[in-house]
Amino acid sequence: MSRTDIRITGFGGQGVVLSGYIIGRACAINASQHATMIQSFGPEARGSACSATLAISDSEVLYPYISRPDVFVVMSTEGYDKYRDELKDDGILVYEQNLVHPTLKEGQPSFGVPSTRIAESLGRTIVQNIVMLGFFAASAQIVSREDMRDAVKSSVPPGTEELNLKAFDAGCAHFDETYGEKKEEVGAAAANQG
Repeated sequence: MSRTDIRITGFGGQGVVLSGYIIGRACAINASQHATMIQSFGPEARGSACSATLAISDSEVLYPYISRPDVFVVMSTEGYDKYRDELKDDGILVYEQNLVHPTLKEGQPSFGVPSTRIAESLGRTIVQNIVMLGFFAASAQIVSREDMRDAVKSSVPPGTEELNLKAFDAGCAHFDETYGEKKEEVGAAAANQG
């Protein structure tokens, strides 16, 4: 049995919960795996800490809670500070490099993306989380890019599909441009998860 635990964190309004939903959908519906998600919010609707955790497995998930994620996706400094010590020593860190300045550990796969800046270049900052999803799909390699892209297309509001798919593709492209020469190393790190 192979299980991968994921924590996504940011602040309310960044699309943390939608990101978790899309990853879960990509895994459960498009890749025929099992997925569960738990979400938590701060007391405010926007601007407070927000988190979503996912358990992805090739068999039924009997216990949906996680304590030491294999992958940590971070979109805010507050979220990083709150959950950084939970990430497994060999876990994959994916972070918004203009908002989060992590303390990188020796031997820990870490990948930064300016997802907010990329979203701004597409004309809508609100798709920052979808840029992050594209980058996540390319770096963590838990589910194929195609399966994740299909999940994005079927999960975003009608009429926004084209913009969201551009954002997803931009996240994938940034990974390829920045870390493309490390693809074998990235694949090995992803294979060790679960």
